[in-house]
Amino acid sequence: MADSPTLDLSSDSPTLQDSPEVVGRRCPRPRVSVEPVLFLAMFSVALQGPLCTQYLWERLSEDVGYNGTREKGCGNHSRDPLQEEVQTLTSHWSLYINLGGFLVGLFSVMLLGPWSDSVGRRPVLILPAIGMAVQAAVYLVVMYQKLHVGYFLLGRVLSGLTGDFNMILAGCFSYIADVSDRRSRTFRVAILEACLGISGMFASIIGGQWCKAQGYINPFWLVFAVNIATAAYITVCVPESVKEKKPAKLFTLCHYKSVYQLFTVPAVNRRRSKLCLYLLTLFLVVSVHMGAKDLFVIYELGFPLCWDSELIGYGSAAEHLTYLSSLVGLRLLQICLRDTWVAELGLLSNISGLIVISFAVTTPIMFSGYGFRFFAMATTPVVRSKLSKLVDETEQGSLFASVACVEGVSSLVATGLFNALYPATLSFMRGFPFLFGGMVLLIPAAIIGVVELCETPRQYSNFVEDS
Repeated sequence: MADSPTLDLSSDSPTLQDSPEVVGRRCPRPRVSVEPVLFLAMFSVALQGPLCTQYLWERLSEDVGYNGTREKGCGNHSRDPLQEEVQTLTSHWSLYINLGGFLVGLFSVMLLGPWSDSVGRRPVLILPAIGMAVQAAVYLVVMYQKLHVGYFLLGRVLSGLTGDFNMILAGCFSYIADVSDRRSRTFRVAILEACLGISGMFASIIGGQWCKAQGYINPFWLVFAVNIATAAYITVCVPESVKEKKPAKLFTLCHYKSVYQLFTVPAVNRRRSKLCLYLLTLFLVVSVHMGAKDLFVIYELGFPLCWDSELIGYGSAAEHLTYLSSLVGLRLLQICLRDTWVAELGLLSNISGLIVISFAVTTPIMFSGYGFRFFAMATTPVVRSKLSKLVDETEQGSLFASVACVEGVSSLVATGLFNALYPATLSFMRGFPFLFGGMVLLIPAAIIGVVELCETPRQYSNFVEDS
């Protein structure tokens, strides 16, 4: 009985502490971890994304003979057929490239994630970093040789075959689950998410100014170099987090089966239903986040805000600072609140901010909306942590591979839904998509609250019986 789990009333919620068997499987906390890996990978993605879209615009403009400008004045409502054609072609090629990479990456992530539970995390972190470097190299060749933009799809597919950025996400979160205990896991996950925001902010600032000064090719050389540096850092500096490695075949259906069994095999404590509910929560939260983020710049450019590039830069900085303020707030609130209620406060902050933004007609109101969202990014690390605690230490790779795929799907859904909703509702309310997003977030708020309220009486009853 000495090895039986003990109840920990001081952690996230009344839950089971790590047993000696689990502690024995976990590697000692490394001095060097994967936060720099995610920072560099996100920097690469955030830097090349806008540059790729702008390059597509200019190349396709040359193809159709359009020599206009992308600048949009508040009072300029005249229609330009050539401009509309360029917009349509750019949108379509962006969709083809992203969709192609996602579909290939979907199968790769589901293969590599479970494989990492056996062979370790380092191989599945190195592979996508190399794949992203290959993608940047293909893009550079296209730019130097002025090849057809369809070759961008080739680079994206090659990156998708190695797992792409989603595999780095899954690998990093799995690594943190390996090296952290239950008490500290939520905060460690929040640090990883803060890395996403900080690197995105730096990339946005650097990319726009550099492209304006020197064009597209030099920034893409930086993208290539960053991906090579990421692979080198993982190879040289990051220790393996899976203690009991064992050889395993990569190309086998067993890996897909292990992901399937997470959600189909009956388990104690209603694990299967909780996994599905928390994944639905993550899907909705990420969908609203990505959908709203896609529309912020368009919303700020239009009447009545009519922001210039300087104000848009400040707005982007305020949006990315949400990651840092959420990290600090989460750390402070964990002292007196359970993780569940921290997540609920994060949703409340997000909902209130989106509602204010939906009615913003002046610059101060718009920035007030960003201010209300200061704690909006506290929900996702809590949900990731809860998902991680529901599965065994040997299933973390399978779990976070599933999470990465869910986030990829939510990004595609958000892009399609919110970009279709915005023009459809311009006639009666420009900010309706943000109001819609706030209403959608009521669903995950209800899910998290109901799961917690149903769980608390059972945990308290078990505690009384054990006493």
